Order: sequence, then structure tokens, then C-alpha cells
Amino acid sequence: MALLLCLGMTAALARGCLHCHGNFSDKFSFYRHHVNLKSWWVGDIPVSGALLTDWSQDTMNELHLAIPAEITEEKLDQVANAVYQRLDQLYQGKMYFPGYFPNELRAIFREQVHLIQNAIIESRIDCQRHCGIFQYETISCNNCTDSHVVCFGYNCESSAQWERAVQGLLGYISRWHKQDTNTRTNFELLLFPTGLHRTTPAFLVSPSFTCLEPPHLANLTLENASECLTQH
Repeated sequence: MALLLCLGMTAALARGCLHCHGNFSDKFSFYRHHVNLKSWWVGDIPVSGALLTDWSQDTMNELHLAIPAEITEEKLDQVANAVYQRLDQLYQGKMYFPGYFPNELRAIFREQVHLIQNAIIESRIDCQRHCGIFQYETISCNNCTDSHVVCFGYNCESSAQWERAVQGLLGYISRWHKQDTNTRTNFELLLFPTGLHRTTPAFLVSPSFTCLEPPHLANLTLENASECLTQH
């Protein structure tokens, strides 16, 4: 699906996601404090300590998402609990041979990155199970504030539902266009990823949207809708 292309495109500059979880500070404070007990080799200690200290920043640097890094609270809990479980198991072990402990930390880190990527993208894909404009609550990985994602789902069961969905989309875009630039939501990034339509869009007065009619509905995404609407 088109949204899977969000991986491997543009690196976002932010702190991470796991640090927004309520138990993050206590958990990672414990991990950093006890890192010197986990290896026979003194060289493992500073390497492991640096991995734990930079965990949040390194996470976001590795996400490589072209969509805003915003995760639902439920999925954040799932990711955090999975990471804590892996780390707790690692710390329950006895002293490790040289190099083992930092290598295991790196493996857990990489797994966490994949979990966060999948969680964010899955939420966007789930939107397609709805018909028309849909909004869900999220947590911003940038500053841990409450946020929301607005997206467009095309799972409509009738032509009448689809017509209402398209009209709702056009109405939303019209309202969005009238807002001040600083107050626009992330929908701008989703619908116009290249920054098009800084003036009044022609599609707001165009009566024909052939690209939003069958047989173009089966694989419609926000990217398709954006391209369609920029042509009218």
C-alpha cells in the first residue's frame, strides 16, 4: 500500500517516542545506573551507557518517516512494554562476556525502531477502513503533547456514502484553506506533501472529479486524492 512508502524517505528531527511513556524516566534511570554491573569488560560500560543516554534522540533519527511521528497512546503502551520486557530480561542475566551487552542493547534498540515505525504507519492504514474524513488522537513524539491525525478513508459501501465522503473532504479542505497557516493541522502534510496550492485551489469551484470516480476508488490514498484534486 502507498502509505508503506513513508519508510525510508525523510528523517524527522525530534527526540523520539518512547520517552513520552510514563515509565520511561524511571526505567532508563535504572538501566543507566546498573549498566556497570553487566559486563566483564570495562570497554562495554561507556558504550552501553552512551546507547542508553542517547536512546530517545537516536530513535527518532532512525525512524526515517515522511509522515509526522505521532503515535496513539495504546500503541505507545504496547511498544514501551515490549521494550521494557526485553531490557528487564537482559538485566536479569549474570555478568556477560565482552561485547555481548552493548550488542544486545543495539538489537533491542533496532527492534524498538521497527515497532514504532509499524505502529505509526498501521494507524494511518487503519484509517482506510473508514469512509471519509477520520480523526484519531495521538501523542506527538516531538514534544509529548496531545495531538491528532486527520486522514481520509475510502472504505465506503455505497455511491451515496462515497459522495458524502468526497463532499466532506472538499468541505474540510475549504475550511482548512481559510485557516491561518500557523494553525493548520498535519492534514496539510498528508494532502499536499509538496506544498502545492498556496492560493485558492481550483477544485473548490470545479464540479467534475472524474479521478475520484470508479474505477479509481479501489486504490485511493491521500496521495492519489491530492494528485487528483491538484488537476482540477
